[in-house]
Amino acid sequence: MRAHMPGVGGTALQEAGTCSQPRPDWSNLGAPSQALGCSIFPSRMAPAARGAGAAPRQDVGDVTCPLLFIQLNQLLSTPEGLEWREMARCIKFEEKVEDGGERWSSPHVPALPLHSLFQLRTCLQKGMVLLDLDAASFKEIIDKVLSGNPEEAELQPALRERLTALLLLQPRHQPMKSLLQFLTELTLSPCRGKAKGRSEPRAQLSKTPLKEQLRNRFRKKVPPGAEAAHVAVGEVEFLEKPVTAFIRLRHGVSLGSLAEVALPSRFLFILLGPPKVKAYHEVGRAMATLLMDELFQRVAWQAEHREDLITGMEAFLDELIVLPPGKWDPSARIPPPSSLSSPCRRWLHGNGDMAAPGDRASPGHPRSGEELERTGRLFGGLLRDIRRKAPWYCSDFSDALHPQCLSAVLYIYLATVTNAITFGGMLGDATANMQGVLESFLGTAFAGFIFCLFSGQPLTILSSTGPVLVFERLLFSFSQDHNLDYLEFRLWIGLWVAFFGMVLVATEASHLVRHFTRFTEEGFCALISLIFIYDSLKKMLSLADAFPINWQYRLDNVTSYSCTCNLSSPGHSSAGNDTLLPSPLLPPQPPATPEGLSRTQCLDQGGHLLGTSCQYVPDVTLISFLLFGGTFLSCAALKRFRSSCYFPAGVRKLVSDFAIILAILASCAVDATLGLETPKLLVPSELKPTNPARGWVIIPFGANPWWVCLVSAVPAVLVTILIFMDQQITAVILNRREYKLQKGAGFHLDLLCVSLLMVVTSVTGLPWYVSATVISLAHMESLRKESETSAPGEHPEFLGIREQRLTGLAVFILMGVSVFMAPVLKHIPMPVLYGVFLHMGVAALNSIQVRGGCTGAAGGGCFGDQGVCSAPAPTAELGF
Repeated sequence: MRAHMPGVGGTALQEAGTCSQPRPDWSNLGAPSQALGCSIFPSRMAPAARGAGAAPRQDVGDVTCPLLFIQLNQLLSTPEGLEWREMARCIKFEEKVEDGGERWSSPHVPALPLHSLFQLRTCLQKGMVLLDLDAASFKEIIDKVLSGNPEEAELQPALRERLTALLLLQPRHQPMKSLLQFLTELTLSPCRGKAKGRSEPRAQLSKTPLKEQLRNRFRKKVPPGAEAAHVAVGEVEFLEKPVTAFIRLRHGVSLGSLAEVALPSRFLFILLGPPKVKAYHEVGRAMATLLMDELFQRVAWQAEHREDLITGMEAFLDELIVLPPGKWDPSARIPPPSSLSSPCRRWLHGNGDMAAPGDRASPGHPRSGEELERTGRLFGGLLRDIRRKAPWYCSDFSDALHPQCLSAVLYIYLATVTNAITFGGMLGDATANMQGVLESFLGTAFAGFIFCLFSGQPLTILSSTGPVLVFERLLFSFSQDHNLDYLEFRLWIGLWVAFFGMVLVATEASHLVRHFTRFTEEGFCALISLIFIYDSLKKMLSLADAFPINWQYRLDNVTSYSCTCNLSSPGHSSAGNDTLLPSPLLPPQPPATPEGLSRTQCLDQGGHLLGTSCQYVPDVTLISFLLFGGTFLSCAALKRFRSSCYFPAGVRKLVSDFAIILAILASCAVDATLGLETPKLLVPSELKPTNPARGWVIIPFGANPWWVCLVSAVPAVLVTILIFMDQQITAVILNRREYKLQKGAGFHLDLLCVSLLMVVTSVTGLPWYVSATVISLAHMESLRKESETSAPGEHPEFLGIREQRLTGLAVFILMGVSVFMAPVLKHIPMPVLYGVFLHMGVAALNSIQVRGGCTGAAGGGCFGDQGVCSAPAPTAELGF
């Protein structure tokens, strides 16, 4: 049986080095089988292991544990003699040198023979353990290890010298090779083969890092502040018993060229023994795997006695899951899981708690924060929002100085333009052009700019929404039926809505957000996302009506599609026999006269075809759907390009940041190359109302009876409820804890801005605006911050959102000048923008949690926190 190690792999806890939850009481690790509830018999550990001595220190929560780069060197016999060779390396997952020693394997979860763990425990019980050793070089460490053996196992001076010389040999590393280096070596492979055939003297370990270590590309994979741990195992003919030692240095020390990358070293494990035992390699892998575990790392860092290490290993063994031999393929490598439990959660789970105390609260709400607490004073919440956001105002502009923000501006700008055109067109149809595309452009630019400049959450994008559009349609119909002026009636409703909004802000009504459940938020987000998906598909299907597909096309009737048959010699026209028939959009018709020849008849009589449509029929609908689907798939693929295996990490990150823009540019290039007349983005080019009968300022009196200004309060209540729910639910979704926002929310301040904008948009006859859920989520997604370095097999750590105001301001400034950019924007096909709409809807739908998922080991289908085991190789005891 083989054991898959639990918790092998990294979490945010290990990278940060400290546990964000309350400090675990490590004294419980003294009796691991009792603490974890895995044993039916009392623990056989020594009293020191069960008591305070087993707890490394009570201040463990304050100790920072750097990430460990673990290197496994094995002593191998070569024609030139014994040689140390790097066989594996680990940070959060294991990488092995593949057969042939030319490349590294992909990162995977290590699977170990269960017997190797028992042998490793024996090594810790009977071998030498040196904790907090003071040494400045590897030679000094070796001298102290070989001279510190017990008297009954004291080594002879000659034997000690031979071991010292053996341990100080320079190991052969297996560095990562760039593509250029690989091609160079492949070209020079005959010369390299001759060089290998020559005998080279074995070098001694260098006291300073080699150039290869300093130039090693793998150094970029190691997070800052990491330290090295060395595992050295091998067979030695002149030893009769194994020599084993576990060393923890008091301070991180550079050990010259011992490690593959130049890092300060902290832990060392040495195991040398007679050649009759073949288990050294697996014991070394077991030690490396143990040091990868976050919980054992903390124990090893704080251990004061040998029993502490053994206790930590016992706790490690209690989490193993064993797979019986013959029921799985031991050669199969388990890929790294997408998510892992934190060490704090593992420890609390082992003690009977399923979640840490801080995790029991709903992870999606800032309910425990001060944003939604009532002050009991008029405008108290608003003043608190202003005081909270004011210190961050300058940084809201300086934090935007990053290339990622440029990508976000272009992405959200195109999405907002498409949304403005779509809703502007629908508003024009619903209101007889009293509000149209131009009003939608100007209103979006003005309202969005003011909101991003003064709001509490500037990442929010304002836009016209579906519920507001429905109300506008109903209001216009009501006005027409009762002979009321629509814009004047709408003006008074907007003024009442602004008044009611101010009342809600003064009374701190935003605290009602506390009562919004996660299900309500997810349902609202799913509804808006499905609307985006539905609208994009509906727009594409409508193209079939504007550009009907020619289902009756037949190749034999190609002459019916603006194609002529010339019976004269090539290059000369025969007017009497040329037949020019209907355009490609008309269905094919049979020849109406005897002179009308089909393609077959023309070729049979020795003629040839003339015309641009003789080889194909342009199909606008087909290419539009191809652009639509290609843009959507390109957006999704390029967005995930960050985690691919191609190109350096910097290139992958850049491509992922500009994924939407690259997809749009690629689709536009395809459309321009084909030259088909696909529907293009059309923006207004003149600053005048869509309906000439209206002006830019709405007069509040004169067109309607005086009592309309009072009756307008009734529908204004409905609009207020609609806008409050739409605005605040979106605000709650954007301010969830999982986005790791640092600058706080501003529920009251956002509602105040929306209310004041209602006054301006109502007076000028512009559409009403509220937070757009899907576009705002897309805005935040485009500003995600992730760790620059990640261990092999580990996903980049999500660090939060780039909180700033500049991207929103730039988007709405571009919206305002779009009227003057019509000659450029007219080259963007609308199917491409509909594909971006579909991507935004799908991405927002994927962000909700109302869907099934993997339940870990309990579900029986996941390799989560638990482990996997494989069959053991036949091994013998180490001979202690």
